[in-house]
Amino acid sequence: MQRTLISFFCFVFLQAFSSKVLCENQNTCREFKCGKHGPAIRFPFSLKGSHPENCGYPGFLVSCNENKETILELPIPVKFAIKTIDYKNQQIELYDPENCLLVKLLKVQNMSISPFHYLEGQMKDITLFNCSSAERESVYYMDQVPCLSGPVYQISSPHYVDILIHDLPLLSCTKISNYSSVPYMAYDHQNVSLDWTEPNCRPCEAYGNKCGLKNNGTKSTEIECLYRKGGPFLATFVLLLLVTAVYRVRSCLDRKEKENQLKIELFLENYRALKPSRYSYADIKRITNQFKVKLGQGAYGTVFKGKLSAECFVAVKVLNSTKGNGEEFVNEVRTMGHIHHVNVVRLVGFCADGFRRALVYDFLPNGSLQDFISSADNNNSFLGWGKLQDISLGIAKGIEYLHQGCNQRILHFDIKPHNVLLDHNFNAKISDFGLAKLCSKDQSIVSMTTARGTMGYIAPEVFSRNFGNVSYKSDVYSYGMVLLEIVGGRKNIGSTTENTNEIYYPEWIYNLLEKKDDLRINVGEEGDAKIAKRLAIVGLWCIQWHPADRPSMQGVVQMLEEGENLTMPPNPFASQGPAGTNTSTPSRNLNLQLEIIPELE
Repeated sequence: MQRTLISFFCFVFLQAFSSKVLCENQNTCREFKCGKHGPAIRFPFSLKGSHPENCGYPGFLVSCNENKETILELPIPVKFAIKTIDYKNQQIELYDPENCLLVKLLKVQNMSISPFHYLEGQMKDITLFNCSSAERESVYYMDQVPCLSGPVYQISSPHYVDILIHDLPLLSCTKISNYSSVPYMAYDHQNVSLDWTEPNCRPCEAYGNKCGLKNNGTKSTEIECLYRKGGPFLATFVLLLLVTAVYRVRSCLDRKEKENQLKIELFLENYRALKPSRYSYADIKRITNQFKVKLGQGAYGTVFKGKLSAECFVAVKVLNSTKGNGEEFVNEVRTMGHIHHVNVVRLVGFCADGFRRALVYDFLPNGSLQDFISSADNNNSFLGWGKLQDISLGIAKGIEYLHQGCNQRILHFDIKPHNVLLDHNFNAKISDFGLAKLCSKDQSIVSMTTARGTMGYIAPEVFSRNFGNVSYKSDVYSYGMVLLEIVGGRKNIGSTTENTNEIYYPEWIYNLLEKKDDLRINVGEEGDAKIAKRLAIVGLWCIQWHPADRPSMQGVVQMLEEGENLTMPPNPFASQGPAGTNTSTPSRNLNLQLEIIPELE
């Protein structure tokens, strides 16, 4: 209440003071808008036909078109519309109503004739190509440029400028031209930001004063704070009043308001990491504190713990420069840059600094699912069947999103416990998209030349086309193997085998269920056995030998959420191996005996 009264009296006084000192200026240089949602037009901008000449700074003239869009009037052959004006940071955001912003920017790359400048770090080099429609389907490094003569013109993505042109699949593409220093925001978002340094009104407007041209009888570009016309005494009095009001307001803030302010500040600090950013190798070393804390190591790189801010931790995967030709790196950046789902790990940023490459993810403190499904008898690492059911459902929803929720269908091809990470609440997050493949939603079959994935989780059709075509059902098979591993645990595999991935225990689980035998799991609470049985049945549906017999991931989610009386699937092992398999010992993984038959594209 006290703060409201102080603010009210300050407002009344300042209104009275402003009406006396700035009366003449406000009547002639008042604020305008072209449309209801358009940006406010005031100094240093002036509206053509509405403001007198002395209301705006030279070069800041705007006009309104018939669609009530705010048009920037510059001595250039093309026109841009203004989306926003940030007077505090002295920036404007331009767009093109015809969605041809990039094409127009290529015509006027030099903005030195205007008072505006492209933002630092915004410029990229691009290359235009003319490709046939057949080639364009496989050129996933490139995107179509609108407004050019025909749909076949492409542009190399600014995110992959480090990839050499001769490495791109451009066999049927013709290079048109190169352009240097093009603002890449126009490519990604169909808008571009510019700033201005003169006139600098920020020191004046920081205290609520009006900024304008100094009236000295000449056409000067010198500016002044208009409060000076009221005299130094009034200015000092207003300043003292404002300082007093600010002090009283701050002293009246309660603990709750301070907590809210702290939350806002923390959010703003972490907001910078909400979109994938490009980091230099020097940034990666700083984020990881010179690679101080190592989290793990795999075939393609080493993972280190890093920190972007006081509360924002990340996991940085530094890729081995000797592995591959960069295809997996490009796959992961391109794929994850378009994914936003609670059950998919978030890509914070990436580094492509010469031959050094790294991927920056959210840090998930509980590691991978692999660490928690191996020891159902160990109370220190066993999560309980309720939590394992939630994790299984989360993985299924994440894969369903990849298959149906994106603009393009994303096939992961490496679903396994190692690639399922757990956050602080043990929510599942799918990770590692290095082997992923993108295709359109209406495309049910994908073409592959070699098998991809991890042994023990690869669908039979990925090995041999004799079992069917490769499709999104291949991810369903891998997910089924993960479910059965959750149910069986490593305790059912045996410790004497040298390579545990070669143990094929799904048939062992099927035979137990078919005979209505105990699954031999750790049951702690009532209902645990039902959960394990449900996961096992869904897993067996998912690993049916032929892809057509497997459910979609949408069907899997429905079975996990609603299935109380699930029916047993057909026996996928009936024609495999000797009859009457002993249920006490799992049999060998028959996938390993399949001959890999490559398919030519």
